[in-house]
Amino acid sequence: MKKVSVQGGAAVILSDSPGSRGASWGDDGNIVAAVANTGGLSRIPAAGGAPEQISELAPGERTHRWPQVLPGAKAVLFTANNGTTGFDAANIKVVSLADRRTKIVQAGATYGRVVGTRKGHTYLIYVNRSTLFAAPFDTDRLEVAGSPMPVLEGVGSSPTGSAEMDVSMGGMLVYRGLAGGTGLLTVQWMDSAGKLQPLITKPGVYGRPSLSPQGDRLAIEISGSSGNDIGIYDPRRDNMTRLTFGNGPNNSPLWSPDGRYIVYQDPGGTSWIRSDGGAPQGLIRNKNAQYPWSFTPDGKRLAYIEGGAGGYDIWTVPLEGDPISGIRAGKPEVFLNSEFDERSPTFSPDGRWLAYSSNEGGTFELYVRAFPDKGGKWQVSDGGASYPMWSRASHELLYETLDARIMAASYSIKGDSFIPDKPRVWSSKPIVNLVNSIKNVELAPDGKRIVALMPADSPQDSGAQNHVTFLLNFLDELERRVGKR
Repeated sequence: MKKVSVQGGAAVILSDSPGSRGASWGDDGNIVAAVANTGGLSRIPAAGGAPEQISELAPGERTHRWPQVLPGAKAVLFTANNGTTGFDAANIKVVSLADRRTKIVQAGATYGRVVGTRKGHTYLIYVNRSTLFAAPFDTDRLEVAGSPMPVLEGVGSSPTGSAEMDVSMGGMLVYRGLAGGTGLLTVQWMDSAGKLQPLITKPGVYGRPSLSPQGDRLAIEISGSSGNDIGIYDPRRDNMTRLTFGNGPNNSPLWSPDGRYIVYQDPGGTSWIRSDGGAPQGLIRNKNAQYPWSFTPDGKRLAYIEGGAGGYDIWTVPLEGDPISGIRAGKPEVFLNSEFDERSPTFSPDGRWLAYSSNEGGTFELYVRAFPDKGGKWQVSDGGASYPMWSRASHELLYETLDARIMAASYSIKGDSFIPDKPRVWSSKPIVNLVNSIKNVELAPDGKRIVALMPADSPQDSGAQNHVTFLLNFLDELERRVGKR
């Protein structure tokens, strides 16, 4: 985290913040921020220093994010997320800085902001399913004092809880329009020319697609009113079969190389289940957030990321088992643990290399290391990257850019060196941009097309809209429409 004078000058580092999800500067001179991808909020002196944690996760919560220090710096409004990607997966809460007590202000809501009008009235505004709501707010009791009302539709937001809007002290609202209208998605095949072919046409809140080794079935997150679950879609039958049934969130499905099992994240760590259904079984149990990401080709080792104080680190774990008893994990081994945020560890088709993304340079870029690690490291991307995808059909490494386009870099191997070529555009057509939190793409086994999440309402407009709207006198309009009741 850095600060810089609005009149110019050098940026000043205040604190490490590898997984920041929002910050707010209080009128007491302290900054409250979500400094990591998981965990509670922290308070940091404006002059810099070690973060002091000010909020504790409640049972079932995964992260606190998007804080707002309320006037007087006695309390902080924030979003508490349970780790799922549904639009109802979060609550707006408030924490007292005096005694650290918290309470829910608005359930099923995200990105809350308390605003005051020229008449002295105060309102809570928040976002749910891309609609901006407002309700009278009691600043003494720190609670909603009336029924919420919708005031604006089409505000850019994502199922991870972020919203692209803000309100100035002078009463102006600025927001970015929603790409795709409702925020619902379809699942499409897309080739390098940008040609789309429907895969799952029914709109839904989908995330983290994973193709079977033969490419004939798709495991995917499905978010609903009960949270996240994992389903298997069979295109030949046009049928979605659920594998998990609540008790989640259940995220990040990953096929085993033999197609027998699905490994996935659940609240207790990482579990596995037979791909044709059955009872889930624990694989790695840990209180930290874990996301399984890639198997070695022989299925004897799993790479995954695990959340910590500084972001995510890369771990691997040896596996053993058989078709009857299933799979069992050995002792987890750390592969890359640093002060930076490392994600998306993906084994090469021969198992000799591990591609991953890291923000060690300030922006997430793509890197490759040998496996086992021999100390060498090669940067593949330049300009932002996530979600490495090795082609099994050619010496190509694909990845997604920050604006949700797909790039490809050819590579060669010389001894113990990995030699990447200059990346080129694989497809200039952007897919839906779910930022760095939710995987939205999967490469087919033949390397000729990808599974892409696309907006349901307007597949032809597959990138985030670049239109920003300014609403003057928004607080006056809020006063007129909601009123103090």
